[in-house]
Amino acid sequence: MILKGLTKQFYESPESREVFSNINIEIFAGQFSILMGPSGSGKSTLLNLISGIESPTSGEILIDGMDLSTLSEKKRTLFRRYHIGMVFQSFNLIPSLTVGENLMVPLNLKGMSRKQSNARVIETLDGVGLGNRSTSFPEQLSGGEQQRVAIARALVHDPMLVLADEPTGNLDSGNAHQVMRVFKKLVSDEGKTLLVVTHRTDMEPLADRVFYLQDGNVEEQSADYSLDC
Repeated sequence: MILKGLTKQFYESPESREVFSNINIEIFAGQFSILMGPSGSGKSTLLNLISGIESPTSGEILIDGMDLSTLSEKKRTLFRRYHIGMVFQSFNLIPSLTVGENLMVPLNLKGMSRKQSNARVIETLDGVGLGNRSTSFPEQLSGGEQQRVAIARALVHDPMLVLADEPTGNLDSGNAHQVMRVFKKLVSDEGKTLLVVTHRTDMEPLADRVFYLQDGNVEEQSADYSLDC
């Protein structure tokens, strides 16, 4: 993933407000990166641009050679459906569907056959340690388990890029570290590129790279840590 000269402004009459300007980042396949910064610095806005939910004022967003900034909203949605997985602070699971059925949703949108979908759901749930909970409903799971299901849902359609916005914000410290370790293992095992927005400095040792967004600029901090996972 490459961001070139990325700038985002919001137009609030009678003036415009610049969130960030001329951001340049390159994150390589298989890397686990963390994005930090104070509240209101634009971290979620940056994720929305990378995912194609919003479009930049100027600059390029290159994912696997595709520049999302040149695509229409419809084409960005289709690209996201096939190539990007997203995890949020709120689990966003559909309460009336079982765990397995929640994972079926992105596969149905992708047009995968029922047989392939069933196999992929089982494989992905096994990967997050919940292979025996496919028939459970979200309310029957703990918070940490629900977030692992949300991770599985983001990965089930085999995206090249996974974006997570404060995925441990609703979890206690123990569950938060468990969830992030699952993330790191999946990046290592499947070669996914992962960018996580978090305010938790204790998560930095898990990351390959750490970026800090403040005053409209992004700076990379050293991430010379090692932690067995």
